[in-house]
Amino acid sequence: MPGIYLSPSSQEFNPYVIGGNEEYYMNLLADELEPWLRAQGVTFTRNRRDQTAADFIRQSNQGDYGLHLALHSNASPPGMEGRNRGAIVYHDPRSSRGRRAAEIIARNLREIYPGEVRVMTTDSLGEVNKTRAPAVLVELAYHDNPEDAMWIATGLPAIAESLAKSVAEFFGRPLRSPWGELSSRLGLE
Repeated sequence: MPGIYLSPSSQEFNPYVIGGNEEYYMNLLADELEPWLRAQGVTFTRNRRDQTAADFIRQSNQGDYGLHLALHSNASPPGMEGRNRGAIVYHDPRSSRGRRAAEIIARNLREIYPGEVRVMTTDSLGEVNKTRAPAVLVELAYHDNPEDAMWIATGLPAIAESLAKSVAEFFGRPLRSPWGELSSRLGLE
């Protein structure tokens, strides 16, 4: 059974322009994603909010994971706050499986995000470059931009479904809704 290391941001010092912070929203996203992963038959280990990025990397490297998925939101440089928009999916330039995961995630995010979604390599993000498993770090949008921050805050269920669809595709599994069986019994489909 495939497994992932699920790593929502622990950066509580990154405030959202609409209130809250990166740690808060990325952990809400991970909460939304968990039932989707279970429905796909994908096992996961999730980091804890009190851990550091070094702890995430160490814990990930102690397991046998098919993917390390880091969830983040972005911030503009000083003086540019609120001017940038977009999503970026980072991967290690030496990892073909990381690149494949990044491309799948970006393609699916383009279906729901109203702006540009880019795939980029990085040599400077530990969660991407220092993990044994193929890794991606998703910067969903800019939390200092009101439109992007609101897109994240109000779009968590859709973002989780998009990420689940990507994980399922990466592992060659069909996408299954965690509520599919219940929905069909209630006549909701």
